[in-house]
Amino acid sequence: MPTVDVVNLSKEKVGTVELDDRLFAAEINPSLIHEAVVMQQACMRQGTAATKTRGMVRGGGKKPWRQKGTGRARAGSNRSPLWRGGGTTFGPTPRDYGYAFPRKKYRAALRGVLTAKVKDGSILVVDRMELGEAKTKQMAQILKKLEATERTVIVGLEMDEKLSRALRNIPSVQMLSVHGLNVYDLVCARRVLIPQEALSKLQEVWA
Repeated sequence: MPTVDVVNLSKEKVGTVELDDRLFAAEINPSLIHEAVVMQQACMRQGTAATKTRGMVRGGGKKPWRQKGTGRARAGSNRSPLWRGGGTTFGPTPRDYGYAFPRKKYRAALRGVLTAKVKDGSILVVDRMELGEAKTKQMAQILKKLEATERTVIVGLEMDEKLSRALRNIPSVQMLSVHGLNVYDLVCARRVLIPQEALSKLQEVWA
């Protein structure tokens, strides 16, 4: 069973904690993690690209010339896809790129990422994550002491309003609830901060 140090906000060791083998000593399957990341990126994709078909383009109600006798090819509308200013054939339309992903596979991918983060020393367990005031300057100083100035994920029992306000202007830090933990954000994070009170809930939910 892996063991990590518990530190305070000044990064001073105040104890140790044992981690659940099912969550932090799981199998690391890179291809499965890649699948989960691709799925999340597909779900985040906006899919707002759109073009107008001949039925959406304004105009084109009048037949450009009579059917026969002109020597030119027959034409019924000047908004045909063959004409300049006409509609688009088989162009993109707004769509949802998201797709379903088996829950068991996703949970296995998440466990693999957390195991990898423990092995490379990216996970830091903090005894508590409380601020006196919702001040960005104070939060930035804490993150500097914790060596979490690069892309960081803070895991909480729930979304703390005071902490969220303090982090609002620090673009490299993201706060996630235990239930909102996901593979993509963990893969991108260089440091994962987990308050001790959230750790037991994390292990209960995802193990």
